[in-house]
Amino acid sequence: MGLSLVIGGTRSGKSAHAERLAAASGLPVRYVATAPASDDDPEMAARIAAHVARRPASWQTVEAGDSLTEALAGAEEQCVLLDGLGAWIAGVLHRAGAFGAFDDGAVASVLGQVEALASARCTVVVAEQAGEGLLPLDPGSRLWLDLLGDAVRRLAGRADRVDLVVAGRVLALPEAAAGGVAPVGGAIRLKPDKTAAGEASLRHHGDTEVRPGDADHAVNVLAGGPPEWLRDALAAALDDQAERYPDERAATAALAARHDRDPDEVLPTSGAAEALWLLPAGLRPRLAACVHPAFTESEAALRAHGVPVARVLRDPASGFALDPAAVPEQADLVVVGNPASPDGTLVPAGALLALRRPGRVLVVDEAFMDLVPGEPATLAGGRLPDVIVVRSLTKALAIPGLRAGYALGPPALIERLRAVRPPWSVNALALAALDAACAHPHELAAIAERVQAERADLERRLAALPGVRTWPGAANFCLIEVDDGPAALAALRAQRIAVRPAASFPGLHRGHLRLTARGPAENERLLDALAAALALAAPA
Repeated sequence: MGLSLVIGGTRSGKSAHAERLAAASGLPVRYVATAPASDDDPEMAARIAAHVARRPASWQTVEAGDSLTEALAGAEEQCVLLDGLGAWIAGVLHRAGAFGAFDDGAVASVLGQVEALASARCTVVVAEQAGEGLLPLDPGSRLWLDLLGDAVRRLAGRADRVDLVVAGRVLALPEAAAGGVAPVGGAIRLKPDKTAAGEASLRHHGDTEVRPGDADHAVNVLAGGPPEWLRDALAAALDDQAERYPDERAATAALAARHDRDPDEVLPTSGAAEALWLLPAGLRPRLAACVHPAFTESEAALRAHGVPVARVLRDPASGFALDPAAVPEQADLVVVGNPASPDGTLVPAGALLALRRPGRVLVVDEAFMDLVPGEPATLAGGRLPDVIVVRSLTKALAIPGLRAGYALGPPALIERLRAVRPPWSVNALALAALDAACAHPHELAAIAERVQAERADLERRLAALPGVRTWPGAANFCLIEVDDGPAALAALRAQRIAVRPAASFPGLHRGHLRLTARGPAENERLLDALAAALALAAPA
């Protein structure tokens, strides 16, 4: 995670924001307290007690004296949260006699130890935003103010992120340009968040793996294009509606009827991805938790909006089981896929609902749920005040170019998403597809049965292939693990077969590949090529 600097005034909310950043690191947290309680100051003791009560009991607390080095010792595998820098500097100066007979060596000691803060694997430093008032009259206060300003500037120069907290609102400060001056106007480049796998990794998708002429086992869209009944509906919409602005009322009413909802509980979107991108702007979470491995656009959207993100990694060794206790209690937004790509694990509805907490919104991405016969774990029909369900018809109807999705949830939350959605974001053809799909439930059920047959065929063939690990799933793809993923990937590409490398999914590595199930003939060709690739990669 590197160094994060949080600055703000008294009662601005800077400490609470810093605590969310530390929790999002995914590491055990060492809290370095800089203001010791005193029997002579009950008001300060009460402040400290309030901070202690707010922190998780699992956090380690260390009181900092004059030596930050001692407070940081042994914290290589922890996230260090120092709160706050100004109080620590004041204590050092006080004990050095800054407000009486002063030891000049304290200044150099303070600045040297401040530099050491940036060398920890993960550090969050809270500092007071001071110096905007009159210059103090006494030399001790002036020294404290100058030293705090120098320390904050030095840390900001080394920090991976600098957040200014004002009235509870967090402002991400831009990186300084050459000469130390931040640009005014135009584009502002923020420093990268090193907790992410990188923007390119989060925005990588299977369609980029497919070249013209490749056998496509990388994209999770059914082969063959839209069914005939949908083609007829799209042709009619092109004739009747293309010359007008999109009107989503008919599609909204149809989706509401399909899921036994009211129309104000439905929001059509330009694919499921748009619904996920509306979350940070519409809900404004303080700390989001993304359950991985899963579709990474939700995390990309949150990070693009400056929202701290905690990654909750499901373990392949446990069959990607969901552990609600692994989600930070402070998270006020949790995003989870069901079934999730790339593993396809279907989590029971009860396990998902165990993620609910007071003050938290649970978002369940069910983009692949319509490929599961009977949709046994769906939350789409539930009317819970804190649950949003995101759906997509892109995969089942083979219309990725139209972007047809929607969100379901309580009216208050749906309205917050609608308020930040661009006007006419769902085109007339996508709306016609949503409307037509709701009128063809039997055809959708037949598509789901086809998907399960294709996946079962692929699973059966994989089970007979040595050197391949698989996991049970419910969608139209299989996640596998092989010893040398890049070699297998290259060998398949040489045979004009595209599969999805899964290393860009948090929690997985280069040995993981996602294979989209197709018909028996296509699956047979894929498995023959994979078997040959593994034979080439096997040691002699």
